[in-house]
Amino acid sequence: MNLKKSVKIVRLCLFAGAFIMSNLVFAQNKLWTLEECVDHALQNNLTIERARLNVETAEVNLKQARANRLPTLNANGSYGFNWGRSIDPTTNLFTTQRIASSNVGANSSVVLFNWFNIRNTVRQNEVNTQASRFDLQKAENDIILSVATFYLNIIFNKELLENAKSQLSSTERRVERTTKQVEVGALARTSLLDLLAQQATNELNVVNAENSLNFAILQLKQLLQIPASEPFDIEIPELEVGQEDLTISSEEVFTTAEQTMPEVKSADLGVESAALGLDVAKAGLYPTFRLGAGVNTRFSDAFTERFVPDGGFTTVDDDNDGIPDTRQIGFLPSTGEIILAPELERTGVVEDFGFGSQFDENLSQNVGLSVSIPIFNGLFARSSTQRAAIASKQAEITAQEVRNTLRQTIENAYNDVYAAGKSFQQSEKQVEALEESFRITEQRYDLQAVDFIDYQIANDNLFQAKSDRLRAKYDYIFKQKILDFYQGKQISFD
Repeated sequence: MNLKKSVKIVRLCLFAGAFIMSNLVFAQNKLWTLEECVDHALQNNLTIERARLNVETAEVNLKQARANRLPTLNANGSYGFNWGRSIDPTTNLFTTQRIASSNVGANSSVVLFNWFNIRNTVRQNEVNTQASRFDLQKAENDIILSVATFYLNIIFNKELLENAKSQLSSTERRVERTTKQVEVGALARTSLLDLLAQQATNELNVVNAENSLNFAILQLKQLLQIPASEPFDIEIPELEVGQEDLTISSEEVFTTAEQTMPEVKSADLGVESAALGLDVAKAGLYPTFRLGAGVNTRFSDAFTERFVPDGGFTTVDDDNDGIPDTRQIGFLPSTGEIILAPELERTGVVEDFGFGSQFDENLSQNVGLSVSIPIFNGLFARSSTQRAAIASKQAEITAQEVRNTLRQTIENAYNDVYAAGKSFQQSEKQVEALEESFRITEQRYDLQAVDFIDYQIANDNLFQAKSDRLRAKYDYIFKQKILDFYQGKQISFD
């Protein structure tokens, strides 16, 4: 029984290990496409995340600006104690007893007219929100271009490495063949030593190409926020270099880009926002009309009971002798006899005058219209208007600078495509010529018609020409993609 359990445990461990290893192999063998790299960068890049937060901030500011159209409503309350000589807040009479009192109220106000300050502020925040979305799109475009640049750089370095390995493999085959010829005495040993030196040079070229490839991969991983220790590789698409003549002028490309590029739209919205900001600042020079209303009530424990008369009267007998007290009400002018009348007091009941009763009877309401007229406030409003006017002019300059930069970028990209195409054509011709030259030099070297130095020069020239052709090829491809991008086309290597 224990043996069977042990066998089951071993099988489970083997199965788990195989499952884990298969996942690791799958992770290592995953090849990232350009689209996957772009999607990953857009989701994880911090610059993009910061731009998204800027959009959220603009949306919050817009909500706040729209809410300024609504009336304000605030409640207030207080509770406290007074000692010594003070005024009872409910009766406004002086008292010396300790008083506990409270006040409760609410007030509301709404701006009736402030020279379109609120309307222009709302419009300005709407424009700013749209501009922030275009800024986000601009940031995404920058990341896409960076990903495409690093992605293509990896492809270039991979082919450069293959070129170096091909050179090394060719030299290794020649070393193997020369070794056999030296062993049988057909060639001098110096021929082998020369080839071994060439092999070492080719091996160094492979190492350098591997280092360049690793660095290119690291650059893309850092852009994608992928740890350097994680395995990473890309899918190599079939890239065909089309030798097409430019059928569109740089001015036509600029016209298209001016209508589609988010940085231009954002700059134009910046001009509109600055103009609205100037209108908002000017509103501070004019009166503001506001409607307000409020309700308040209060309570004091100085008087928690009160006498409520019922309309009747009764005589007063303070000394309890059964004879009503009297008071002088006048005298007879002729005799000087004093006229007396019974002392009377109102009849009624004493009732509770507590918290609820006082709050109900002390309730008061108010409503009013107010106007605020700016006369002198330290030149704040006028200075704000002047700053807004300057900001408006700066926004116009910024918009023009954005257009100038875009135009220059497109003109450079246009010329780069033309120059890169010519360079690629010449590099292909150079490789064809040097391949034939190397083939002839190699045959003459086998016949010992030329020395090793000539052979090495021909070999190095061919290797350099092939490297230059690769560089020209991918430079041409990338510059074509850049020009396509400014025409509104999606960057893709399919």
